[in-house]
Amino acid sequence: MAESDPTSTPGSAPPEPGREEYRALQAAAFDRIGERYDEAFPHKEGQERAGARLLRRLPPGAPVLDAGCGTGLPTARQLADAGMAVTGIDISPVMLDLARKNVPGARFLEADLLDPGDALRDGPGDAIGSFDAAVAFFSLLMLPRRDIATALRRLHALLVPGGLLCLSMVEIDMDDVGFQFLGAPVRVTGYLRDDLRAVVEDAGFEVLGTDTISYAPATTQAPPEVQLFLDCRRRGG
Repeated sequence: MAESDPTSTPGSAPPEPGREEYRALQAAAFDRIGERYDEAFPHKEGQERAGARLLRRLPPGAPVLDAGCGTGLPTARQLADAGMAVTGIDISPVMLDLARKNVPGARFLEADLLDPGDALRDGPGDAIGSFDAAVAFFSLLMLPRRDIATALRRLHALLVPGGLLCLSMVEIDMDDVGFQFLGAPVRVTGYLRDDLRAVVEDAGFEVLGTDTISYAPATTQAPPEVQLFLDCRRRGG
């Protein structure tokens, strides 16, 4: 899952794809977008503020998962520069290549939170472990709602008890709608703020705080948006 903001002009919705087809479509879109993503979204104040709040709650060297890391900017770099042990995952090989160049001090894997199996893997048989914190900035919006709950439960399972989650989405009431985003076809999902909070809480997280930002991309290919940031803590053992 690539770290992304939504959307552009709605297109006609094709028939609902299967999971593998869905992943291939989204991965191909972000392979195509590549470096243009950071050109279109050069200022990511909300992510940077959320990252700073997270860092204040973490011990030195804590393991952190960046789920849908995209190009690694700004979040993986922000966390790695602060001394965190960062693992980034994404389904786009092009985005991962960019992330490895942008943040050489982090580990990046081609992986999907929705992959089958009991854990994400770093090579055959090697579970990537558990994490003190995870971030998912504009990555879950690339999933249909039926899969977002699953992804949140996977994040819950990958966190240690009491582990932290920073999550962001765009406030818009839609589920799995086709768009042209920076010239590439994608499918996106959003929630209204109270609905997003309910979905996160249902997945086993306590919401510690929220931040809301009105954001205008540096391109006419994506409209202004309202960005929602949730700081959360895993409940349960």
